[in-house]
Amino acid sequence: MTKPFDGAITAFLNDAAPNWVRDQIEGAKKNRVLDPSYPYDKRMDKDAYEADLEALQIELVKMLAWVKDTGARVAVVFEGRDAAGKGGAIKRIRENLSPRAAGVVALSKPTDREAGQWYFQRYIQHLPSAGEIRLFDRSWYNRGVVEKVFGFCTDAEREAFFAQLPGFESTIATDGIHLTKIWLNVGRAEQLRRFLDREDDPLKQWKLSWIDVEGLKKWDAYSDAISETLERSHTVAAPWTVVRSDDKRRARLAVIRAVLQDLDYAGKDKKLVGAPDPAITGGPDMWVDPGAPA
Repeated sequence: MTKPFDGAITAFLNDAAPNWVRDQIEGAKKNRVLDPSYPYDKRMDKDAYEADLEALQIELVKMLAWVKDTGARVAVVFEGRDAAGKGGAIKRIRENLSPRAAGVVALSKPTDREAGQWYFQRYIQHLPSAGEIRLFDRSWYNRGVVEKVFGFCTDAEREAFFAQLPGFESTIATDGIHLTKIWLNVGRAEQLRRFLDREDDPLKQWKLSWIDVEGLKKWDAYSDAISETLERSHTVAAPWTVVRSDDKRRARLAVIRAVLQDLDYAGKDKKLVGAPDPAITGGPDMWVDPGAPA
């Protein structure tokens, strides 16, 4: 079987990955790699996960009914390193929801016309209308991280982004849109293991891109850009919820709870929803750079 990008991810593992990353992946024997600093030493039990997920998905159905009945508007921004689990979390949120009311926004590279617009302009048209939920699989935060790391924007353009960002998000919030920002944080060895899994699986190879391959070489640059972005964009009007996602099961449950916790929808089971697991969830202080062994 031909591997995408001529097997560049396997080549990175063999030739360029830090020894400790290689050791963790080999020691896991293709199982999930939990970073040494991760607060749990095992993945969540599958039966317990599926029971909690089903119960929380029922809450999501209630929430969407409330959104449609009241004309509420809900926007959820998903950010994080490549393979951090954004798509999987979004899938579990939408699994039992109407696709007409709960849509995903995953924008491709801007057109020449869009590149000439005000930076936030192309995102505005995708914000939810009354009775809608919009889940952003990456967002305007591309400028804070990916564009910075790959040189797709100038320093002046990025500074303009940070200068305008608080006002942009405050306007969204004060206009009545419920805005939740989720940052998924995955360890370095587990990220590479997930990439290797995609490289070997014909059904997942489409998920890989040139950015993923080249990004493996830029871990430290990503870390610097992420740290700065979280620090400069965590505001009272639009705070970040950071979720450690080495264990996808725990992360997905934490994400759903983060989306539901501040929404006062009809029939809400407050005890069930509660708050996201504090061991893996918090503000920017929860973000750690798992780029070296603990």
